[in-house]
Amino acid sequence: MSGEPTEAAGVAVPDTKLAREATTLVRDTTSELIYHHSRRVYLFGSLQGRNRDLSFDPELLYIGAMFHDLGLSERFHGSGRRFEVDSADEARRFLRAHDVPEDSIRRVWTAIALHTTPGIPELMEPEVALVTAGVEYDVLGIGYEDVAAADRAAITALHPRPDFKRRILAAFTDGIRPKPETTFGNVKADVLAHYVPGFERGDFVTTILTSPWPE
Repeated sequence: MSGEPTEAAGVAVPDTKLAREATTLVRDTTSELIYHHSRRVYLFGSLQGRNRDLSFDPELLYIGAMFHDLGLSERFHGSGRRFEVDSADEARRFLRAHDVPEDSIRRVWTAIALHTTPGIPELMEPEVALVTAGVEYDVLGIGYEDVAAADRAAITALHPRPDFKRRILAAFTDGIRPKPETTFGNVKADVLAHYVPGFERGDFVTTILTSPWPE
């Protein structure tokens, strides 16, 4: 894996051709911030999988974790789609190019597309549930005490998070500022409301009341 650590906190990083190529792609196309965050998402998601006694495919979980924020990159700023969908589509292209079975691709696509939609992923396949669990752990601190302090320390020693809260919010802002309409009905509207002057949320009630229906 090009010198990358292959184990942390008792979790093995998949050392397959697919995983190695995914690692290289993400390192080459995203920031150090997103790279380290994505690796932590895999590691923390795996530990939460153990805590929940879930059987999952480590390689698919790794791909989902590594690709989940790829859509924040500048090349997707004009897509007009939610960044989660751009990320999921990139993962699907990558997996199809490697002749991965369609059911596996579907699980990875769904895991990435739903990782900011709370209340649904945890009811789906383990890989879907655990990408979200890893994201929620690393970004929101949900279930913080579920992981032993020594395991947290081992993971953050390998993949540090200096000033992570501020920097990840800045990355979210930069990634979605060019397409504010994609935040309607999802948590990223909170980001633009905090950091983009003049941003106005789409309002579900107003959308219904002003629809073309006469009644």
